[in-house]
Amino acid sequence: MWLVSGLASIITAVLNLISWTQGKETSYYRFASVSLTALTMCAFYSDGAKRVMAEDWGGLMDIMPAMSSALWVCVIASILINGITLFAKKSR
Repeated sequence: MWLVSGLASIITAVLNLISWTQGKETSYYRFASVSLTALTMCAFYSDGAKRVMAEDWGGLMDIMPAMSSALWVCVIASILINGITLFAKKSR
């Protein structure tokens, strides 16, 4: 589930940036992107908690180190991309 919501957040962030460059309203894409980013983090945390409860230590050791770094990068990228359209002034 976190993979689907993560990809959707990236797509909506890119659509947000494209709409902004075309001078269109971006608030809906920005809201969707930030919301999907938050859902991605919650789903990833939930997946890790389920693995702990099942004592799947091998699964945790496989995905947590690499994916935690990747999620940090994706969340920071989402903040920056959505921040561009929020704070930058578009000259018309």
